[in-house]
Amino acid sequence: MKTKILLKEAEMPTHWYNVVADMPNPPAAILAPDGSPVTPDALSAIFPDAIIEQEVSAERWIPIPEEVREVLTLWRPSPLYRAERLEQALNTPAKIYFKNEAVSPAGSHKPNTAVAQAFYNKQQGIKRLTTETGAGQWGCSIALAGQMFGLDVRVFMVKVSYGQKPYRRSMMQTWGAEVFPSATDMTQSGRHILEKHPDSAGSLGIAISEAVEEAAGRSDTNYALGSVLNHVILHQTIIGEEAKKQFEMIGEYPDMIFAPCGGGSNFGGVAFPFFADKASGKEVELVAVEPTSCPTLTKGVYAYDFGDTEGLTPLTKMYTLGHDFMPPGIHAGGLRYHGESALVSQLYNEGLLSAVAIPQLETFEAGVLFAKTQGIIPAPESCHGVAATIREAKRCAETGEPKTLLFNLSGHGHFDMSSYDRYFKGELEDFDYPDEAIQESLANLPKVG
Repeated sequence: MKTKILLKEAEMPTHWYNVVADMPNPPAAILAPDGSPVTPDALSAIFPDAIIEQEVSAERWIPIPEEVREVLTLWRPSPLYRAERLEQALNTPAKIYFKNEAVSPAGSHKPNTAVAQAFYNKQQGIKRLTTETGAGQWGCSIALAGQMFGLDVRVFMVKVSYGQKPYRRSMMQTWGAEVFPSATDMTQSGRHILEKHPDSAGSLGIAISEAVEEAAGRSDTNYALGSVLNHVILHQTIIGEEAKKQFEMIGEYPDMIFAPCGGGSNFGGVAFPFFADKASGKEVELVAVEPTSCPTLTKGVYAYDFGDTEGLTPLTKMYTLGHDFMPPGIHAGGLRYHGESALVSQLYNEGLLSAVAIPQLETFEAGVLFAKTQGIIPAPESCHGVAATIREAKRCAETGEPKTLLFNLSGHGHFDMSSYDRYFKGELEDFDYPDEAIQESLANLPKVG
């Protein structure tokens, strides 16, 4: 039995997979605040042409530029592991595999799209990028990619994570980025939030507002997004494409696939290439895993909403908790987002994907067990996928089902040890976001039509 299933550099995918080609229904239209369809021209204020084309494309396969593949080979293809020691600890008949995206220079899956976005912006003559980051994984990734292609980068980092993850901030600065705790007084969006909530811990929605506002106001600057949009998930499908090849090498195929889901790129990246098989009749369950404190899929509504807090972005049809939803300061900062990918949302709404919400303490317990058995300390976000996999493996131990399980280890937790420290001290707690608070936030959804 192989512990590591490795692809050669030459076997790295040459094309990204676009799930739109296999969806039973066309994606819902992106709308302007007045309800009219958004035109490519409206997006050109913050995105390069190639990204806009990918955002609306229905082509099944989209070529990966050679310049992008050249950078990706610094760490790709990433390994697929058999987690046999975890299986033994759980005394389960299930086979557990994980794709290890922690091997990238930034320590997560995020550079897969950061490199592509930086390349396309450089190609169009853009000099500078703005972006948001939650836990800092995305900020580090776009800082790295910006350095690779000679772009300046400004990062608005969610304030609670800015304090919790100081060394992620240092990583971004090492790669030449400017980093500011959001909400700031540097943008109209930030000032507006601080007037209403002077002690705001920030959120991804707020940080997005600040980054979009600054990008829209400068002709030399574009906005780079770390999740949610179609093109971001497209770039991440290299994960699932590699995993399919690796399973073919050992004559296996997963029965269930788990991945953390905040904005959807991690989940879509590993799951969507397998959805192509599901659409052709293959039996595989694709499970998005979210925190109980930010239960977008499991407690949100499917409706048009803004992608940011201040309403600067177009309206997309997605599962949402309301754009002014203020999530608690949990340590899985990358999952603290009110909305969800439109593609993930539509497929979930049509019953083609599953979702589960897991409390914070259970995720850290799972992360510690994984670290003790497999040696890798997972990021708090990644712990959600680990926890859901462990739940299913325990169920298999009870039923005797020898299922094959796959999860995406989206990143390592080396810069999240303060979060683990609080867990060991008993200072973390579970938080189920109250239904009445969710309903209050949902009352402010934009009126469409």
